[in-house]
Amino acid sequence: MFTFSTAVLLGCSLLIGACGASQAGLNARLRLALHSPIQAAFISFLIGTLLLGILALMLGDPWYTHAALAALPWWAWLGGLLGAFNVAMSVYLAPRLGALALALSILCGQVLVSMLLDHNGWLGYPRIELTGQRLLGAVFIVAGVCLVAMRRSAR
Repeated sequence: MFTFSTAVLLGCSLLIGACGASQAGLNARLRLALHSPIQAAFISFLIGTLLLGILALMLGDPWYTHAALAALPWWAWLGGLLGAFNVAMSVYLAPRLGALALALSILCGQVLVSMLLDHNGWLGYPRIELTGQRLLGAVFIVAGVCLVAMRRSAR
């Protein structure tokens, strides 16, 4: 049974998904004007960076310290690299796959890796056992990607 707070968190996650699907299309449109997926991704990140910088200043949270940064494991720095890769590839793939195939294939990759991350408790995630129910849910996601991709190929 879902609690109200779980429903709110899931609603926020759905909003992230909606924004992600929209972001790929918006960035692909930017790519058409700039004739470069890398430049479109750069502009997207630049705007996002400026917004986050303004928000950080407005919130007044204390800035990081050298000691806090030095204590991070090396792999904690890869988030920005992965974000840049995700945006650049989405810009490239969106006009080739369409919104649904792109979103489902991204979701499929997220689900498959998330099962490993949860099961092993990697990258700071809580350890959550891979059960038959969770595996079956992942199989349905993969099957959905296959169905959408086959339908697109049938045209």
